[in-house]
Amino acid sequence: MESAVSPALARLALVVPAVLTLLTGCSSTPNTANTAGTAAPRPSTSLSSPATTTVGTPTPSRGAPTEVTIPSIGISGPLMELGLNADGTVEVPPPEKGMTAGWYVGGPAPGEAGPAVIIGHNSTRFGKAVFHDLHKISKGADITVANDRGKPVHFTVTDTESVGKGTFPTEKVYGPTDEHALRLITCDGDFDAEGHPVNNLIVYATRT
Repeated sequence: MESAVSPALARLALVVPAVLTLLTGCSSTPNTANTAGTAAPRPSTSLSSPATTTVGTPTPSRGAPTEVTIPSIGISGPLMELGLNADGTVEVPPPEKGMTAGWYVGGPAPGEAGPAVIIGHNSTRFGKAVFHDLHKISKGADITVANDRGKPVHFTVTDTESVGKGTFPTEKVYGPTDEHALRLITCDGDFDAEGHPVNNLIVYATRT
């Protein structure tokens, strides 16, 4: 049976396997000058290619996500748009907006076919952040993403995993799929000698 992957996602499939997932650390140090609580996988190459950056360009045919809510663990917060930094790494919300998660516009909007990705801090130098309690989520939990058209989209959690930042599963998270999928990403795990969490927590969900 042939897959119904869209042409845009097919182009993404050519790019994702080449990505090198060298991830930055999160910092537990309250007064650090850099992005404490960095939650995103930050691929250092290939994601900056035109084939990837055009996939998620907002169009009039879809609503932009505005809020993510997980009632079972008390998470609710607004969403901002995230793109790529000048070095090709994925942006994360600034630390002063720790209670705001971000939707990666290089992928589908939540509810569309393909892997929509939302990234949030678990903490920053300003304190707890939006995904601080994401580790408490269970399989079967509901995740609701509202958009600017007033049409909430519901997802059901299918799996979670905590992975080392040196072995981040880029293709599994960002790669093409014909499912209407959602991935939530934050930091996780013990701290290294520099006070950075060593893992990323990834939550996988599909549209209900």
